[in-house]
Parts: sequence; C-alpha cells; structure tokens
Amino acid sequence: MALAFTFPGQGSQAPGMGRDLAAAFPAAREVFEEVDETLRQKLSKLMFEGPAEELTLTANAQPALMAMSLAVLRVLEREGGFALNDRVSLVAGHSLGEYSALAAAGTFDVPTAARLLRLRGEAMQKATPPGTGAMAALLGAELDQAQAICAAAAVDPVTGKREVVEVANDNGGGQIVISGHAAAVDRAIEGAKAAGVKRAMKLPVSAPFHCALMAPAADAMAEALDRAPMAAPQVAVVANVTAAKATDPAVIRDLLVRQVTGTVRWRECILAMGAMGCDRFVEIGSGKVLTGLMKRLMPEARAEAIGTPAEIEAFLKSL
Repeated sequence: MALAFTFPGQGSQAPGMGRDLAAAFPAAREVFEEVDETLRQKLSKLMFEGPAEELTLTANAQPALMAMSLAVLRVLEREGGFALNDRVSLVAGHSLGEYSALAAAGTFDVPTAARLLRLRGEAMQKATPPGTGAMAALLGAELDQAQAICAAAAVDPVTGKREVVEVANDNGGGQIVISGHAAAVDRAIEGAKAAGVKRAMKLPVSAPFHCALMAPAADAMAEALDRAPMAAPQVAVVANVTAAKATDPAVIRDLLVRQVTGTVRWRECILAMGAMGCDRFVEIGSGKVLTGLMKRLMPEARAEAIGTPAEIEAFLKSL
C-alpha cells in the first residue's frame, strides 16, 4: 500500500487538542514547548483548555493546528521509529495544513513554520476591514456550477459595480466554499438556491480567505517567505494551487504566496495522489475533516485519522 499523509486546515481546532498527547509522550510536549517559546505565548495552554473563541482566532488556530500535527509526527518518529521519507510517498495539507505538510517533510523547522503561520493568520485577518468580506459553503454544487454562480453574482445589479466572489475551496464530494465581498457572497447564496443547489450557507469566519481580497496578506507572506530558511522536502508535497507535486524550494515559496489568494484545489489534490499510486491516506493531527472528504472522494482507498495516543498505537501496529 502506498501511503500519503494529509494535514488539516482551519476549522479542525478544538479545545482539548493535544492534551492527551502531551500527557502521554515527552516527544509531543517538546513540540508544544518549542512553539510556545517561538511565539512567546502559552499556545499549548490555549489548545489544551480553550476558551474556544480565542483558539479559533486565525492567528492562534493556524500555528496551533500545525503544532498538533507535528507533535503527532514527532511521536510516530520517536516512539515507533517511523521515518517519513522511507514510509510516505506524498504529503499534502489543506490551506494552512500545507505548512504542516512542508514542516513534516523537512522544508521548514517547527519554529519557522510557527512564525510563518502566526504572521499568515495576522495578515489574513488584517487584509480586509471587519464585515467587508464573507465566506459561504455550497453543498451539492460542483466546481463549474459554483464558478458560474460566482460570475453571475460578481456584479452589483443596482450600481453595476464589480465585486469579488470566487471559489475558495473545491473540497470535493459536492462541497464548494466561496469567498469575497459580503454583498456578492449574499447574491451568490441566492443564486445558488435559485440554481437548485442543495444547501447554501454563510460560514462563521472572520475574513474572506482564498480570494483576491487577500492580496495584502499575499504580499506580507511573499516578504516573510523570502527571509525564511527553506530546504527541499524529503517527500514531495502536492500543492493546493496546482494539485501537482512540488519539490523545489523556490517553486514552493511561490506556490505558498499564490495559495493566499488562490483556490484550494483539494479534490484535485486527492485525485492526483490517487493517480500517483497512493491508496492509504492518513490525516495527521486534530479532527477528521479530511478523512470524511477522503471517503467521499476515493471510497476505494483506506482513510484514517490519527491524533490520539490510541490512534497512534493502532497506526504503528498496522504498518
């Protein structure tokens, strides 16, 4: 069986994440301490205890999810003698999870990934004034249909002015997320209902991620990534914006900048990994969101999530 590791994105955070891991394994505690020290914040306390509102803030959720994923990986390595570059064929991560995937593959060290994700979270939050943007999920929509709905909703019928509304995530299994100016997203929701889309609903997010409104955040990341030390990944990453393999640090840097405003092509990423021979997909870190999507996208593949001591033990036994 060819193995792929996937790394979750925002929305997978929950108070209590990593607490059992830290209690059971010194290797996990080391990762959490490293991130706390780098960010000069007790992020681990926020992860273990909440409150949820504070953990959900983009600038906290992004490094927290990376810390959780890397703690699981460090335990696999230390407790199970697991070597990523020997065992895993490909890695991919959903949005911020791409940074976790790259850190897992050795492109970034943990402190660099933590600093970049803190900056990314803050820059994405600051890119638009509060209330300007919105995101919505279109359930039961396919990519072409969602793109057509966005194109129709982009023009304000009263003023004739063009606004931003774009596909932010193509998650597969009929799950599309759109992003842009709040009024344009509202028009797209109405358009989706009129087009017979099963369900169209606003998402409780603090900013319109993965659309053109994030251009200031992309500029901030371009500057930060230029200064960040990067190595070639030991395992190829399948990138969000191209759904293709990337191994050259200069190319990866460019892809991460484009990812801030670009569509997360998750459906295509998974199908590409399947086409490259992967038939076992393991979600590393908090939650099981990607595993759920995986089961819809490639029902014939084996999909599982590991984030607890028991799940780690079961996974190591299965190898």
